[in-house]
Amino acid sequence: MNNFKDKLNNHSEHVKKVGNHCTTEETTKQALILPLLDILGFTPYNPTKVKAEFKADFPGEKANERVDYVLFCQDLPVMFIEAKSWSEDLTNHCPQLSRYFNATPEVAVAAITNGREWRFFTDLEQKNIMDANPFLKINIEELQDNDYEQLYQFRYDQFKPETLRNLAEESIYFSLFTKTIASTLRDAPLDFVKYVANKSNISRQLNQKFLDSITPIVKKAIEKAVSNMVVVGLTGKKEPLDDLISDIEENKAIDEKSDIIDPDNKKIITTYSERVLFKYISSIIHDNEVTYKDTESYFGILYQNKSNRWIVRYNDNKQRPSIQLPIELTEKIKSEIKRAGLEIGAGDQIIIDKPENVLRIAGVIIDAYEYTKNDENFKRK
Repeated sequence: MNNFKDKLNNHSEHVKKVGNHCTTEETTKQALILPLLDILGFTPYNPTKVKAEFKADFPGEKANERVDYVLFCQDLPVMFIEAKSWSEDLTNHCPQLSRYFNATPEVAVAAITNGREWRFFTDLEQKNIMDANPFLKINIEELQDNDYEQLYQFRYDQFKPETLRNLAEESIYFSLFTKTIASTLRDAPLDFVKYVANKSNISRQLNQKFLDSITPIVKKAIEKAVSNMVVVGLTGKKEPLDDLISDIEENKAIDEKSDIIDPDNKKIITTYSERVLFKYISSIIHDNEVTYKDTESYFGILYQNKSNRWIVRYNDNKQRPSIQLPIELTEKIKSEIKRAGLEIGAGDQIIIDKPENVLRIAGVIIDAYEYTKNDENFKRK
């Protein structure tokens, strides 16, 4: 492989040195194209491997139309090559190449080249019909790391049609995936923002308003993450953020039960119990428009994120945690609460020793939700 790579590098320097002197197609063939075929093991002077000006005696083809080169393995044609001069644009010459390819089922690959750029085609979309777009483009003057391995599969002793079709599929998928990932990282679509929030264990109802609010944050996080990856790739040295992440992963230092402190107000502390309570109430209500908002004095569960449309207010008192509802606790409701084994304290506070106890009064919670959702209850009298 190293010897093959050295030969390609020498050929690349040769193309850069003499390419602009190849003003005709014939000169390009002799100076740029045939030397590469020789490196690939398709010796141009061996007619059992390479045939020039191969006549296209195919039904429906133009009279006297010929393929510039046909490569053979075990006496079977395996690849067509259409040659152009060094200065020619390759884009508009594919229809002629496709006519050759479509008429020869045993040919797995077709290529068009001006000596400095090679474009390779196959038939992934429809069997025996050459694809409109190349699965591989290689600029001989600017060889990339993966170009050597890809060209190695075109060697005479390596040439396998199915392997090349697999290469074609991988190349196309790689291109499509790269574009999709780049677009996703650039635009941060809603599904991606939701995925990031879920994987980050954000203890919030992921409704539209909340996702919209964190989209700019996700975009900034993407920029930071990509920047860190570039730094690591170039220097091999981890950024402080990467070290922190590694420490967290290695030591399992993340405590899901830890408090969340509001960075803008240190007095607002969202406890694990408050987050769990929201989870249980969300499971009762099943409405994406239910959110929560923490304050210094209580934890509020809201409808449509409106402060006046609160469904539950939770006081996470260590001795006597309790909830308050916006509806009147009638005797019937109080009886239902007591029957659920819960105590009613001063000011109609419902004592909730554990967040999951709210599940015992699911019907009362739904009543509070229906009251809050009803616009009639909030019209100015």
